[in-house]
Amino acid sequence: MAKLRTLIVEDSLTVRRHLAEVLAADPDIEVVGEAGDGREAIDLCLELRPDVITLDIVLPTMSGLAVTEYVMAYRPTPILIVSSSSNRGDLFKTYDALAAGAVDVLEKPTGDAFDGVWERGFLAAVKLVSRIKVITHPRLRLGLGQIPPAAAPAALPAPPEPDRPSLVVVGASTGGPAAILEILRNLPADFPLPILIVIHIGELFAAAFAEWLNSHSPIHVRYAENGELLPGRGQPVVLIAPPGRHLVVDHGRLRLTADAERHSCRPSVDVLFESVAREMGARTVACLLTGMGRDGARGMQAIHEAGGATLAQDEATSVIFGMPQEAWRLGAVDRMLPLDAFAPALRDFAGLSPPRGAWR
Repeated sequence: MAKLRTLIVEDSLTVRRHLAEVLAADPDIEVVGEAGDGREAIDLCLELRPDVITLDIVLPTMSGLAVTEYVMAYRPTPILIVSSSSNRGDLFKTYDALAAGAVDVLEKPTGDAFDGVWERGFLAAVKLVSRIKVITHPRLRLGLGQIPPAAAPAALPAPPEPDRPSLVVVGASTGGPAAILEILRNLPADFPLPILIVIHIGELFAAAFAEWLNSHSPIHVRYAENGELLPGRGQPVVLIAPPGRHLVVDHGRLRLTADAERHSCRPSVDVLFESVAREMGARTVACLLTGMGRDGARGMQAIHEAGGATLAQDEATSVIFGMPQEAWRLGAVDRMLPLDAFAPALRDFAGLSPPRGAWR
């Protein structure tokens, strides 16, 4: 069996050597190259054609973001970002790299973890990322930095009937930043249904995610606040579960809790979805997007059984099909959709004039 050919891109010689030692100790992995700056990383990627790249986001010569954009445009290769940067600018670059095609992000070792714990997680992440089929993903296709013009204001429908959708909930994990961005960028600024989102992303990297998403979304995006009223229909807003807290809907208010993790996750998609099934029932549209594991499947089932609409991302457009597939296996999915069909579907549910290519 051929070994997994890995290219390490890291400007710190100490960290680079540690990563190389961890990878080389695994019999299934071969370190084929090491780069200390962005320009060298691109040259080695084109020359060596590795199976997977570990990439720091802060590099000399060219940033990790620039490397990601170039690699995905000219030599698509699975990328695992390995970074310790936590300032706003570097976090924005990390999110941009994930939106540009990098698969996942992992915090650098801090030295205070239990012996071998970080190393085992690193090896597992490299192997997982290497199995993802990436595609040519030119930067210009994203159009980041340019918020698309909102559609002409649409007249809101008449006051909702008791069973008419009044809330959208979204769950995502690996591949989620790009998927959520794609959906939001294609909804109008006056989209009348409030949207609640749970995404799995490491706490170190989650601090500025809502702010980054807000900078690219026609609809205002922020983190949810404990105790605030659940927005009603006609109040366009996207509210995200903050890092390390479950988000639930309880008697018309949003609650943030530090309850036990579900599926090793906090926030958990299941926790949000199950609370919404109890509170909102058939007035909910649930979207389960790309991600590893099964979080969200049971919650999707609860919404489905309560009469809500349930949409899941299809395998062809998912970075990892795990979460949508688990929901499908439970019979909890009304429609399995490609990513570009979600925005038209949501417009349809909201009662807006569906653009060409709507899901129905």
